[in-house]
Amino acid sequence: MKLEKGLIVSCQARADNPLHGPQFMGAMALAARDGGAVAIRANGPDDIAAVKAAGLPVIGIHKVFSDTFPVYITPDFAAAETIVTAGAEIVALDCTPRPRAGEASDVLIRRIRAELGAEVFADISTLDEGLAAAESGATYVATTLSGYTEATQPKPDMPDLKLIEALASRLSVPVIAEGRYNSPDLVRQAFEAGAYAVVVGTMITNPREITRKFVSGGVPA
Repeated sequence: MKLEKGLIVSCQARADNPLHGPQFMGAMALAARDGGAVAIRANGPDDIAAVKAAGLPVIGIHKVFSDTFPVYITPDFAAAETIVTAGAEIVALDCTPRPRAGEASDVLIRRIRAELGAEVFADISTLDEGLAAAESGATYVATTLSGYTEATQPKPDMPDLKLIEALASRLSVPVIAEGRYNSPDLVRQAFEAGAYAVVVGTMITNPREITRKFVSGGVPA
């Protein structure tokens, strides 16, 4: 399944969020579809099964947190298999070289494509990581982790448009912009920089954080 060019909406809510749970994420996916989204990114088998009702391609992740390893976005083959079984056509995984509990990302990319028949959405933080992921067979390369790894600290306030430009100039696979795209203008800039699609999460599907931004930035003390 090939993603269409356009806006991908990330429908996720942490356990402490009032909107946590498949019922709410399924509703978010329907709203995103009606608003013109071309795909949904969702976490965990229950939410993935719920967002399938929107009828859009699903980019699935499975967050498995560890006290030992920093990689938690679909860190091993078992996590990938679980979300494909739940209905994800595309598996997103951390493709940085950081330590993980499972196999290295290049091995996971090949196994997911060969054994599960799913496409791979490589979450990376640097140009070299993106090039390596594409070389290993990733279907899409996304800037999701720019600003969230030691190699890309301190985290900037703005999206990494330079990384989009660098990846787009070097890769033949579609480059996906993700991370801090919190306004339509920044989304437009991502496409101008060479992005094939843009993922937006918090500023569409997290009303608690949106409310906090309005309160902290607009309400007098």
